[in-house]
Parts: sequence; structure tokens; C-alpha cells
Amino acid sequence: MKFEGEHLLPGQVGHFFVLLAFVASLVSSVAYFYASSIKENLQQAKEKHSWMLFARAAFFIQFISLLTVFITIYYICSHHYFEYLYAYKHASIELEPKYLLACIWEGQEGSFILWSLWHCVLGTILIFTAKKREAPILGVVMLAQFVLVMMVVGIYFGNTRIGSSPFVLTRNEINIPIFSQPNYLSFIKDGIGLNVLLRNYWMVIHPPILFLGFASTIVPLGFAYSSLSTKNFTDWVKPALPWTLLSCCVLGVGIMMGGKWAYESLSFGGYWAWDPVENAALVPWMILISGLHCMAVYNSTGNALRASYLFIILGYFFVLYSTFLTRTGILGDTSVHSFTEAGMAMNILIGIYVVVISLPMFFLFIKNYKKIPSIQKEENLSSREFWMFIGSLIFFLSALFIIAITSLPVYNKIFGTNYADPQDREFTYNKVLVLVAFIIGLLTAFSQYLKYRNTEKKYLIKKMSVPIGITVILTLLLAIFYPIEYTKKGPGFLIAIYLALFASIFSVIANGAYLKTVLKGNMKAGGAAIAHLGFALMITGMLISSGNKKVISDNRKTGLFIPFDKGPTGQPENPLENLTLLKDVPTKMGNYLVTYLNDSAAAEKNRTFYNLHFQKIDSTTGKISEDFILSPDAYRMKDNNLSSNPGTRHYFTHDVFTYISTISVKNSDDDTAKFKMHEMNLHDTAYYSKGFFVLNNVLKDPDNERFHFSPDDTALVADITVHNADSTTTKAFPALTISNQQINYIDDTLIRQNLYFKLAGLSSDKKFKIGIKESETLTDFITLKAYVFPYINLVWAGLLIMAGGFIISICRRTKAANYVTALSVVLIIGALFYMFLIANR
Repeated sequence: MKFEGEHLLPGQVGHFFVLLAFVASLVSSVAYFYASSIKENLQQAKEKHSWMLFARAAFFIQFISLLTVFITIYYICSHHYFEYLYAYKHASIELEPKYLLACIWEGQEGSFILWSLWHCVLGTILIFTAKKREAPILGVVMLAQFVLVMMVVGIYFGNTRIGSSPFVLTRNEINIPIFSQPNYLSFIKDGIGLNVLLRNYWMVIHPPILFLGFASTIVPLGFAYSSLSTKNFTDWVKPALPWTLLSCCVLGVGIMMGGKWAYESLSFGGYWAWDPVENAALVPWMILISGLHCMAVYNSTGNALRASYLFIILGYFFVLYSTFLTRTGILGDTSVHSFTEAGMAMNILIGIYVVVISLPMFFLFIKNYKKIPSIQKEENLSSREFWMFIGSLIFFLSALFIIAITSLPVYNKIFGTNYADPQDREFTYNKVLVLVAFIIGLLTAFSQYLKYRNTEKKYLIKKMSVPIGITVILTLLLAIFYPIEYTKKGPGFLIAIYLALFASIFSVIANGAYLKTVLKGNMKAGGAAIAHLGFALMITGMLISSGNKKVISDNRKTGLFIPFDKGPTGQPENPLENLTLLKDVPTKMGNYLVTYLNDSAAAEKNRTFYNLHFQKIDSTTGKISEDFILSPDAYRMKDNNLSSNPGTRHYFTHDVFTYISTISVKNSDDDTAKFKMHEMNLHDTAYYSKGFFVLNNVLKDPDNERFHFSPDDTALVADITVHNADSTTTKAFPALTISNQQINYIDDTLIRQNLYFKLAGLSSDKKFKIGIKESETLTDFITLKAYVFPYINLVWAGLLIMAGGFIISICRRTKAANYVTALSVVLIIGALFYMFLIANR
């Protein structure tokens, strides 16, 4: 059967280059491993060189092939070729062009290709910089590449499909009757499209940076392998240090970019929720940080070489393990954003990836453990290396604690147990990690001042006395004038927060003092101190912003409580913390007067922006000091649940964070209610079905906060007090004006009561005609949850400073090793910055 309108050529081209990349990566890996096995001597130099050229040729063939595959997927998605399942599932006609990249790595296949492309970029740099280590390192990289490309090859062996191709046709994958018709494409009007929560510019740049972080962790592993395989155990650390710094920098920034996306796009009211997918990315970073510090110790003292090997191997192992957790769907019940579509064949492939790379490394490490040089002499308690190792060990044990709880679904699957996820997940982690923050804060504060091998006590006391004094004063001032208000978990946890806050402030002050007093302002030598300062500042921001996060959407005074079981967070919402806003009714919220103005449809289907007018009231004068509009949006899902993206007002010292928790169901029926006229004198009373109202006065040309008429105008305004059935009173001010011999009526609406008032003129016996209409149409409303996040910018400033410290350290170490590597790092960072500009354009 010939199907109408299909574009089969792009898919055929793409699939061909996937197969070519698959074969070329295998050939390159085998050639590199064989070349690394050839001994370095004059007789075999020519053979080794030939194999190296062959391996490089295969490497660049797979690089060009994967780049072609990526461009082909982009072409298919951008042209909305919905005959391809990948385009149908991830693209849609209304999708903005800048999000077309995000729809590529939304799916498993696209994200694996992105990971592979970063391997290609890093591999290209290594070809020009690794010199004699090129063969073993690139052999490891290409072996990983072979397994990654296998994930997307999509070929059958018998009835088993190996990998999942991004070029499969929709009609071959979805078994419904229309796909058996030649003109089935005429029935597909649009694709499913990118998840609405991912339509944020951070999702254009966060995944590439995160996957660059994942991909880069294989380079230190390759250096470790190159030494283990040649039994030259000691010469890999120095050239691997810049790459380990790069991995720690990029992976850390990538993780926190995910936090920034969550803060701007999700509605749980924060940037970190200890979600298993978040944890799975955090754990490798923590272990790499441990490895980095052990490598620095070895580089300066000769200690901790075995620990360096172990942490680098474990760092990459947990990158693969995190891939297993997030890609196999095993976290589907415990994580809100893990992949759940992997089949059994894909699960096996991911398992193979973990085994093929990790097991040989563990085998080599264990086999050569006793041969790896180790200094038996115990470190001095006053030495820098001792406390650096203690800090590394604490970070490592913290990572094991996090991954142990995250892996509960794995235990249940393997052993048939039924361990439940902690009921209070956040507190389970926080009560341990807050103490870790205290210890790490202290260590990063004073360890910089320690010298390798031994430090005099007088020197340490002299250098630390001023930072300690300043920290004590600042912490006391904070406790007195800006105390932490988080008391939900009792006084014990509050004390732990203060201890962690003291330690983090101490680290900021001590590292700043170290840069000034010890390094004399030499920033080029202060990469470590700057990174520690940034990390401590980030922790300080997390403690203050989370400890004093305040809900300002207090609904107790409105009398309007909207029942709902769960909000967009997936947790039961408290009606008292969700302010109900009636359309056009100004409502007090904290220091703001908020008015729900209107809503506007977005380009995406079922997505609506709600425009909220904020007026900040000066507490001293009572006047409006600030005026702005926030437009949080909500998306009505197919299951009728609400998915919300927040609206945030950024200040230097805090953020106002809002999201929609409930929206009214609009009634499309016309309002058939009519005005009922009452002829009234001043101070007369008239009744309606739910109360009564009194005509207090009729004002001529009033000039007040409601109307601004002048004596030259002709206007009458009725002053009416409405007494409601619930014993509350409300004012209404209907008016009429005369202009150019035309009478204009200005009705007043009491939306909360669904009442409408009209001043219709005078009757024949000189009484005022007051009209009242009681509408049965549901008043348009929303419920809004709003937080104030104090000093949240400390988190983002700390992240940037930490990344700056890493970059300074990278440049300093690569200058000693190779200028080309430094240039390559700059090019990568420049490319990422360019992607940011494109995404935010």
C-alpha cells in the first residue's frame, strides 16, 4: 500500500547515519584499544601510528554521522513530519522555534544522541591534547559511545529490537485503524507536542550543560584507566585534574540550572525537592568533588592516590547508575520527572552500559590495589591533607546516604520487598544534610589556612580569630534582627539550621579573608578559595530563603474557601494558604493589593495566562509605592488536572513567587437576569433575595477615590450600603452622567455578591430610581498561592561565584599543562553561553 504525503527520505538518511555511527564507534574503540596494547618501541611505532590514524578516521566518521542524525531529527520536528513517531510525540505546530531543540532532548533517543555528541566534542579535544594517552582514553570513550549509539540504533535480531530509533514511523508503532488507510496523515492535525512544563528557556540550555557534565566524567575515568592498564599508577592525576575540575564545574552548574528551571516553571515553591531524579544527578557530583580533593592532596603530598582512583571510578559508575534509575522507569512511582517509557530491551541495554564500563574498571582497580603506591605514615592532624580527606569522606558518605534512600524502588524490585518512600521525604534528607552542611562549612573555612604536612597553631589562631569574630557577630545579629522562623520540625532542627548557617557564613568570611590576607588579592591563585566561598554563599542562601520562606496568600479574611483535594504540587493544598481572587475585586495580600484583571489564551492549547495587578502599599504612609503585573499561567491537562507555571517578581533582596492553584469553570450560558427597579428617597430601604440595601445619599459631581468629576460636569452618584445575609456590609456607587444631551449609566458591580446596581434617574414623583440585578452566573475567580523567598539571589550568586572559582582553577592548571586544552574549555563555555542567548532571545 502506498501512503499519501509521507516524507520517507529524511528518516532513511537519518537511520543510515545511525547505523554508520554505530559501526564506526565500534571500529574506533577496537582500533584505539589495539593501538594502546602495542608497546612503545621503534619497531612497532609505525604499526601503532597506522592503527591510531585508522581509529581517528573512524572517530570522525561517527562524529559527522551523529551530527547528521541530530540535524535530521531537528529537520523532521521543525517541518512537523508527524509520520515519524518522534515528531508526533514531541513536536507540535504551535511550538515556538526556540523550543524545537528542547523537544529533541525531551525524548530518550534525542538525549542519548546529545550525550553522544558531547563525547564527540570532548574526544576531538583529547585527540589534539592527550598525546600518548590518546589511545587508552579514546578507547574508553568510544566503547561508551558504542553502547550509547546502540540505544538508538533500532534494529531487530529476530523478534527483539535493539535500541529505539528516532526514525520509526507512527503508523508502524501505533496500532489504530486510521493508520491502515493511505491518507492517514490527513487525520493527524497536530502532534502531542513538548510537555508544557518544559516550554521554558532553561530547558533549552539546562539539558545540554547537564549532559556535558555527564559526558565529561568519562575523561578522568579514561586517564585513570590509562594508568591502571599500563601499571604506571602515578602519572595520571596531574593531567586529569583540569578535566575533573571541568566535570565538577559543568555538572554542578547543570544541576543547579535544573533547580532554576524548577523554580521558574514548577509550582512546588522552590528549587529543590529531593526528587529521586535530582538526587541521581547530585550523587555523582558529590563523589567527583570527593575525588577532586583527593587528587589535589595526591598532587601536593603523594597521599590519597587509591582514594582518587576509587572516587573517580565511582563517580562515573553513579553517572551510569543515575541513567539506569531515570531511564528504566523504575522511579516512575516516586519521581515526577523520570522516563517511564523504556521497554525491557532498553532496560537491558542500559544495564549493559553500566556493566561494560564499570566492571572492567572495578576489576582493574581491585587487581592492582596493592600495587598502587600508598604512604603508610599517618597525616598530621594540623595538616591540610588530613582535613581535605575528612571532608572528601564526609561528602562521599553523604552521597551514599542520598542514593541509598533514592534506590528503595531498586531494592523492592530485586528483593521483592515493599519499602515505602519516606513519608516526609524532604525532612528525611534535610535532618542529615543540615549537619553535613555544618561540618563542610567549618572544613572549607579553616582548611584553606592549613599548610600541607604541618601547620603551626599560632599561625592558624592568628589567621582565624578575625573571621571567627566577624562570623559570631553576624550570626548573632541575624538571630536577633532576622531570626530563622522555620519551627515546624521543633527546636532541635532549628538549632541545627543555626549551626549550619553559622558554618556557612564562617566559610564565606574565612575564604574572603584568605583571598585578601594570604593570597594578597591574587585571584589567579585563588580558584579553590573562590569556589569554596561561592559554595558557602549558596548554602547560606538556601538556609535563609528556605528557613524564612513565607506564605503571603492568607485566605482567612476573604470568607471564600474553594475546596480541592490536591494542588499542582501533587500534595493536599491548604485552603487557608490559597487566596481566592474574584475578578476585578482588589484583595489584600501581605503588603500588596492584588486584583485579578483578566486572562489571555496562550499559543499552546488549553494554556491560559492570568494577569494579576499588584500594588504595594507603603506600611508608613499607606500609599501605593509600587505597581506591576504578574502573569502566572495554568494548563488544563487531558485528565482535567491543572498544571501551573509560576509568575515571579524579582527583587534584589527577595522574590515574590505566585502560582495558580484553582481556576473557575467558565459558564458559557448568557446571563438572563434583569434589573428590578425601586423608587427610593434618601435613607429608604429596599430588599433583595439575600439581604437589603439603604440609599444613603446622592452625590453631585463627587471628587474622591472612586470618581473624579469637576463642577463643570453633570453627574450624580448614588451612595448605597448593602447589608448581606451574613451580616457583612458592602458599599455600591452606581452613577449617571449627562454629556451632549446624552445620559450615560455607570453601573456598579458587587462581584462577591453577584449584584449589579444602576442609578436610572428620577421618577415622576421626584424619587430616585435604583435598579438591582441578582445574577446567577458564576463569578470568574482564581485561587492563588504566593510566597516571599528572602535572599534567594544568594543561591544564584553563590553558584556563579563557585563556577568562577572552578574556571580560574581550570585555566591555572591547564596553563601548566597545555594551552590548547584551555582554549578548548573556553570554546565550550562560549558555545554554552551562545546557546543561552539563543534560548533567551
